[in-house]
Amino acid sequence: MQNNVSKPAVPALTLAALGVVFGDIGTSPLYALKESFHATRGLPINELNILGILSLIFWTITLIVSLKYVLVIMRADNNGEGGIMALLALNLRQKGLSRGKRLAIIILGFIGASLFFGDGIITPAISVLSAVEGLSVAAPSFDRFIIPISIGILIALFAVQKHGTAMMGKFFGPITLLWFLSIGAIGIMSIIQSPFVLALFSPHWAFLFVINNPLISFFVMGAVVLTVTGGEALYADMGHFGILPIKLGWFLIVLPCLMLNYAGQGALLLRDPSAITNPFYLLLPSALLYPMIILATAAAVIASQALISGVFSMAKQAIQLGYLPRLTVLHTSASEIGQIYIPLLNWLLFISITILILIFESSSKLAGAYGLAVTVTMFCDTLLVAFLAYSYWKWKTWKVLLFIIPFAFIDLVLLSSNLLKVLIGGWVPVVIAVIVFTLMMTWKKGREILQDKLQKDTLPLNVFLEHLEQTGQKVSGNAVFLTGTPQVVPHALLHNLKHNKVLHERNFLVTIKTSEIPYVDEAKRIVTEVLENGFFRITIHYGFKEEPNVPHSLKQAFSVLDLEYDLMNISFFVSRERLIPSLSSKMSTWREKLFVAMQKNTSPVSDFYKIPSNRVVELGSQIEI
Repeated sequence: MQNNVSKPAVPALTLAALGVVFGDIGTSPLYALKESFHATRGLPINELNILGILSLIFWTITLIVSLKYVLVIMRADNNGEGGIMALLALNLRQKGLSRGKRLAIIILGFIGASLFFGDGIITPAISVLSAVEGLSVAAPSFDRFIIPISIGILIALFAVQKHGTAMMGKFFGPITLLWFLSIGAIGIMSIIQSPFVLALFSPHWAFLFVINNPLISFFVMGAVVLTVTGGEALYADMGHFGILPIKLGWFLIVLPCLMLNYAGQGALLLRDPSAITNPFYLLLPSALLYPMIILATAAAVIASQALISGVFSMAKQAIQLGYLPRLTVLHTSASEIGQIYIPLLNWLLFISITILILIFESSSKLAGAYGLAVTVTMFCDTLLVAFLAYSYWKWKTWKVLLFIIPFAFIDLVLLSSNLLKVLIGGWVPVVIAVIVFTLMMTWKKGREILQDKLQKDTLPLNVFLEHLEQTGQKVSGNAVFLTGTPQVVPHALLHNLKHNKVLHERNFLVTIKTSEIPYVDEAKRIVTEVLENGFFRITIHYGFKEEPNVPHSLKQAFSVLDLEYDLMNISFFVSRERLIPSLSSKMSTWREKLFVAMQKNTSPVSDFYKIPSNRVVELGSQIEI
């Protein structure tokens, strides 16, 4: 999606963006203000504290979302794409990076990406639970049904993933628009009764609250961060909708409606401090309670869906960039490339979310696990953008410092306040992130060791071609050898010669390269080279958001080489390595075993590259790593 969106498309894209980009941050009013007071453990609910916390909420949202993400970070687009993986790739595209800087950038990107997976587990759990908890406000007897109903909703949500979200997506935007307008309207109804609450927009209330409650305000910031969870989605999803629709959606609809609702909840607390038990639902007249519970549940499902899709998308990008093993990726739409389904991830997410709900049982307890992942990811975004601004945008040092110091300070305050939650649930995203980070780093390191081993254990291609006449007879047809090291002879070719004693009339050494840009221009996708004795070298370039389709690209390459393309006359030879852990000093034993296990569970090359399975010949080899 390009940023220069045509004017007639902007309203439709803005509506669509509401249902995808703002689902997470849009459901925060269900629990954020309530948890801000619960975090203080007994802070009096009076005028100073209500206006102080509301002012902290407003200025946190303004500084982090409106200023940092919308006005600064969204400038860091990788050919129109955003998100931490796109930001990582954009930084790595710079020339002349030292090994140390490159490693630091990769680690920052991996940490942020790993924590996003943790966020992907907590958000559906807390969003759905907090929405369904409205039933206990309507009738306390419903209390025992909250967990079963929440799990039932999630079962239905994850079960429909394999069918795609195209049909549901048509309703996401209008439902989310109705949600924002509704929460804004009920906020206005409360504000009219206590208009003094609008004083929250003055920063002096936040200042007074911090001065009068220095220690307590630190605890409060750990809950205030719940109001900006999902803020990074504005940047991550800009490739789907463009910058303008997201900015319009945020400033014209989302931000005003969020603040009206927070202010409305604050006005209710000024009138009735006992409403802190659930200020969102207690804003409503009894006649509107059940309709709002239904609407809130729909909004929570939409927020969950957006995050599930985001996890699928990030996993696919990580696979393309070589940071995760090949997983089965199914496309659920014939027209929308971004709509994918990863079965293994889908059910891992569902199981993890269900376990969380059963362990924590309520949104208040889950709030302890929420926030840490978000704050670390935001801090990683700040550092990566600052590095990009200095080395790529060529900002002057003072300008970079003017950006990084205040935002890094805010990020660190939020991060440190959330570190206090580690023992009461904050360990959950940390554990998930450590697992994902370990898998990504192990896979990347293991692949590097494996490629180095393969390159050393074979012949240089030029030497092989010089002695080709001695290798045996030729047969008609075309043979394609997929190889990651085009300067040496593929293992599959050597095994074919060793066991079958034949060469094909034409042999194509095909290397797939994933570029650090989202999409590759078709004119630059194929690079061909004619070698001697019927050999050709073909390099196919894909962007990290593209879907590799080797037969389709090979047809383009044959056209460039002026050769007739007939898929039924082509055999694809693939090397299937059986890895054996060794006492290598390059990687610890437990990581070697982990890498071997990951390698065994990768999806077949033919599936990943869209090669018909009846055209694939797999030749195995045993390799010590």
